This record gives sequence, structure tokens and C-alpha cells, in this order.
Amino acid sequence: MKSYTQLTQEQRYQIQILMKADHTQSKVAELLGVDKSTISRELRRNSGKRGYRPQQAQGFSLHRRAQKATPRIEARTWTRVERLLREEWSPEQISGWLKFEYGISLSIEWIYQYVLADKQSGGKLYTYLRCQKKRRKRYGVYSYRGQIPEQVSIEQRPAIVDKRCRYGDWELDTVIGKNHRQALVTLVERKSKLTLIAKVVRKTAANVSDAIIQLLSTIKHWVHTLTSDNGREFAGHINIAKALDAKFYFAHPYASWERGLNENTNGLIRQYFPKKHDFTTITERQVEHVMDKLNNRPRKSLGFKTPNEVFFGIRPTVALAA
Repeated sequence: MKSYTQLTQEQRYQIQILMKADHTQSKVAELLGVDKSTISRELRRNSGKRGYRPQQAQGFSLHRRAQKATPRIEARTWTRVERLLREEWSPEQISGWLKFEYGISLSIEWIYQYVLADKQSGGKLYTYLRCQKKRRKRYGVYSYRGQIPEQVSIEQRPAIVDKRCRYGDWELDTVIGKNHRQALVTLVERKSKLTLIAKVVRKTAANVSDAIIQLLSTIKHWVHTLTSDNGREFAGHINIAKALDAKFYFAHPYASWERGLNENTNGLIRQYFPKKHDFTTITERQVEHVMDKLNNRPRKSLGFKTPNEVFFGIRPTVALAA
């Protein structure tokens, strides 16, 4: 006995033609290559007041199928996805975090398709996605800056720092505003990826040193090493190291990969304060807002936990809200 098979719309037109030609249900089934019970069921379930009509029968069938279909992803999950998108989490972060936290398998592609459907219907979810800019290769001769006295090379930094197996190893840098007016001092902890940011009116060694000490003074017991580039703004490294009871190291000139985490974090900060942004307009509240955003996003490299969760044990309340 043949198993039941869903009929296509073309087959339904063939059924109508064959039935009008006075073929029996068994003959129709034979000609279509289906079981005779399929034809019997089709005529019984999909005939209307005016008899069997293919287009109407197809509509009946699709309607029943839609009625039986159960969405794999619950509506409340999509509500949570929308909320996290508005918190500027990436689809990858959302997918990984839902899997880690709730065991929900929601692919990155599904989230992008959901955002696309929302956009096509006039929604604004797509505006919360981060844009990826093309990298430009730079040509020309490097302009070497003056040497900072008493520098200690990254080559002398303890090997344990590269293992990222402890808290307290920080990378430092600055992000410059439009027309080189004002700057942000950025610090990233290598294991947890916790990000700290402070604004300075002028990018002087004194201002930068004060900002770093202020940012880390309350957690100085979690400060073992600090690594920066060779910018003159870090000329106060001796005072910084003394105030925080830590070791200060300098990466090789033009070797940004030696502080890759910091460079990547600066790129995330540029999402909020682009290169053409006038830093004189930035408020302390805005700086705190960006820190909160970055430290409460799950990271793939952290098993989809957030920096705050890894470093302080603070879970992202906005994501856990029902």
C-alpha cells in the first residue's frame, strides 16, 4: 500500500480533468501515481458547494497546513531579540547568549532574516546593527615619535600575560576627537575584556596619567600590568605604575597587533564616537553609557558571557528581563 503524499496544485488540476472524463477514483490514483485513499481524502476534504475546484482545493489545503504549523521560535523569544538588538547587541552575540543562557537554538541567519523582514515592513531594527567599514591600506613613510625615557619593552613582560589566565593585565590607548581636540583614554582588561573609558580635555601626559589612575584606583588589587603604545601621552608611565603598584610595558612601535584587544575595542567605541565626531560635545554621561553598552554585551570569546559578568559577576539585567 502506498503512503499518503501531499498533492500539488498541478495534480489537483489533473484530478478535476480526469474526474470530468468519468474516470473512477482508483483510475485517477493510478494515473497520478498515488494511493486511491489520497484521491478519496482529497475529494472529501477539499470540495466546496460547487464541487471540486483545484484552486479552491489548494487554498483549503494550505489553510489547514498553516493552522497546524507551530512556530519553532516563541513570540517572547523574538521580543527578547528585539530588545537586545536595541541594546546594540550583534546577532552573533544574541544567538550565542540565548544558547548559553536558555538553551535556545536561534541561528545568526534567522536573526538577520528577522531584521530584514522588519526593515521591509517599515521597521527600524536594522539601524541598531553595527556597520563594518572597509580597511584601507596605508602607504608612505612612518613618522617616528620621540622616545619616552625609561621605557620597558613588551619583550620583558611576564609570559603569564599572554595566557590570559588571570585578571589584572590591561591594555591602554587613546581615541582622538575631530581636529585633534580632546580625547578618550581607553583601558581593556585582557581576560574579561572589561572596558574603562575616561575623557580628557587635552591629550597631555599629565591628563592621561590622572585619568588612568582614577579609572583603576578602586580596583588596583586587580592591576598587575599595563601595556600601551609609544605615544607621548604615556610619558607618565612611572607615576602610573607607582600609584597602581603595577608594571608598565610598551609595545613595539607600529605593532598594533601586540595590543590587538585594545585596538578592537577602540573600533567598537568609534561606533558611538566616529572619527569626525567633535569630542568637545561629549558628556560624562555619554561616556558612561558607552562603557555600560560594551561591558554588558556577551562576547563569543567569553562563552557568550559579558565582561561585567566575568569580571564582577554582574549579569545583564536588560537581557534577563522577561
